[in-house]
Order: sequence, then structure tokens, then C-alpha cells
Amino acid sequence: MVRSIYLRNVGNCKTEASRKPVPLDAHVAADLWLWKEASTYSKSDDWIFASPHTKGKYPFWPDVLLLKIIQPAARRAGIKKRVGWHTFRHSYSSLLVANGENVKVVQELMRHASSRFTLDVYSQARKGAKRQAQERVVQMILTESSDDAIPAISLEGTQNDAA
Repeated sequence: MVRSIYLRNVGNCKTEASRKPVPLDAHVAADLWLWKEASTYSKSDDWIFASPHTKGKYPFWPDVLLLKIIQPAARRAGIKKRVGWHTFRHSYSSLLVANGENVKVVQELMRHASSRFTLDVYSQARKGAKRQAQERVVQMILTESSDDAIPAISLEGTQNDAA
């Protein structure tokens, strides 16, 4: 069943992209299946994360889950930055890019209209990847014969010289 919910209003998904099926890893699908089977609300049209406060009529309220479950878990894990739902989207996008996935694949998994938006807004280069890229450029510049040479650096004559 394809549906969306926003502020307890259940309806159709707003875009064509959001109506498309979501590919799931077999392990994730199996875990979700086991969760649903063990849930009090396990009928085919019940929400996977149905709220017992509404007797399964609605899913858990996302902001309550964030406040009571996810943010305390992040603090216990030593994460000091603010964690919100978009933290997961930014992390997912950045990890896909870091894994070398095709930008079109990342865009479609993120359900974005353009790959530029995906890269400009959601993806960040990882520190290790930036360091490796810089090291590759340095290696391109250095010649084998200069590997043993230690460059002489002189700051004489610069404006920052101490008197």
C-alpha cells in the first residue's frame, strides 16, 4: 500500500518520485517483516510502526520518537551535534557518494528532482576522502627523484617576519 502521512493527514504521496517503490536490502526487509509480525498491529494495512496510543490507527509521532529515543541514543553514543530527521538523509546521501555510487542513483534514492540539489545540499565529502584526494594530487606533482629531497623553506623577507 502506498500512502503518506503528514500531521495525521493520510493521503496520496505528493510526487511521482515518492510513489515509486523503495528498494530495500534483504536484511532490512527481513527485520521490518519480523517487527511487523511481532507487532500488535500486524494486518496488511496497519502501519509498520503503529502507535499503541492511537490503537494502531496512526504511526508513532515522529518528533516524539526523535525526542525520546533517537536523540538520547545519539547522546549516549557521544554525538554532540543536534540530530534531527534530516541528519539521516544527509548521512545517507554522503555515504552513498563516498561509496562511489552514481549520482543519478543517489538522486533517485533520495527522491530529489535534480542531482545538483542532491550534491549541493545533501552530500558532504568525507574528511578521509578529501585527504586521499589531496595526497593523490601531491603524488602527481612530486617526481620519484624528489622523494628523498627535503625542500628548503625560508620565511625571510615575508611580511610576517618577527623582528
